[in-house]
Amino acid sequence: MTDLTLTTAGGITPGDAGESRRLKRALRRTRRRESWNAVLLLLPLALVTAIFFLLPIASLLTGAVHSPDYASSFPRTAALVAQGTTFDEGFYAALFTDISEADAAQNSGAGARRLNQDMAGFTTMLKKTTRQAREGAPAAGEARAWFENVDPRWVDPEYQAAIARAAATNTDFFLLKSVDLQRDKAGNITAVPDDQALFRRVLLRTLTISLGVTFISCVLGYPLAWALVNASPGWRRIMLTGVLFPFWTSLLVRSAAWVIVLQKEGPINKLLLTLGVISEPLTLVFNRFGVMVALTHVLLPFLVLPLYSVMRGIPRDYLRAAKSLGARPTRAFLTSYVPLTLPGLGAGAILVFIMAIGYYITPALVGGPNDQMISYFIAFYTNNTINWGLASALALNLLAVTLVLYALYRRLTAPAGGMGGA
Repeated sequence: MTDLTLTTAGGITPGDAGESRRLKRALRRTRRRESWNAVLLLLPLALVTAIFFLLPIASLLTGAVHSPDYASSFPRTAALVAQGTTFDEGFYAALFTDISEADAAQNSGAGARRLNQDMAGFTTMLKKTTRQAREGAPAAGEARAWFENVDPRWVDPEYQAAIARAAATNTDFFLLKSVDLQRDKAGNITAVPDDQALFRRVLLRTLTISLGVTFISCVLGYPLAWALVNASPGWRRIMLTGVLFPFWTSLLVRSAAWVIVLQKEGPINKLLLTLGVISEPLTLVFNRFGVMVALTHVLLPFLVLPLYSVMRGIPRDYLRAAKSLGARPTRAFLTSYVPLTLPGLGAGAILVFIMAIGYYITPALVGGPNDQMISYFIAFYTNNTINWGLASALALNLLAVTLVLYALYRRLTAPAGGMGGA
């Protein structure tokens, strides 16, 4: 009873103050326990995400700047280049030893491939030199002359510069090549010859197709989402089934179906010929038109669904209120309804765009040679030429473009107060 008694001055007794501190400590312990429980619950998901998602991506992107292939095949010359050695007699003696040991260990493939990625002809040179090395070693002090006699390109400054670039474990070679740049024999960054420039055009083509598909999806998806919101329950179920139906079909099947529909003997050309609209079949597939149509069909639901969910949450009273204040239906729709749907439209548009820039199967099946997007080249360099470094660099460029455009989208959709957008 003494601890709960108020002092004559109206304050709290020392017993009450101690109890208050104990309660605060107990509350802090409870909150810490709840926080740790939440962390433990999320830990399995975080581990799965890190192991099966983040680590593979990090490993792939690391390949854009990390290239140990030459050093693993020819370690002696790689070490000499790292020390800043010139291409003197000692270097060529070490190169002969590297080639002989790599031949004995059957380990020259990776190094040869890395050299050939930088400059064509190295694979042939190495095979020829390996055959000569099996017949006997050069005399002491004549290693450089021996290599020059086997193939004069071994002492060519441009090929020497290529060896120096390939010997570096960490390199910007693939990143530069992925944007049509290179280092000359003096180490300066220059543009590649016009007949070799490719990747900037491919990246621009990828962005153009993706933006076009996003725009078409917005034009088609907005009225479709509006119709879904305002339809009767029965029609809404039927329309939603139509929107979701593509998810029940394989992407490969959907893409192949458009080849059949759009081909010269397909139903669209037959209908147009029957109606007399055209006199000969149109080329609607294996070109940019076919890619845009097929990608829009595949990605349209990803815009409609978020936009539909936002539209459903907008009270219809807003339109009626705008009309009651004298606004015409079109003006009321544009000024009081459309702005409220922009978060859903923006979310759907950025989702469609991000998915479009990474699509591979649909452009590969429906498009022509000049319609392949950057994902095609990433797959090509990964599976066909085993050029992991260039594939990683292209993937890194694609990721960088995506992050920049997403940051721009967040900036444009941020409220005036400066907080991030939805």
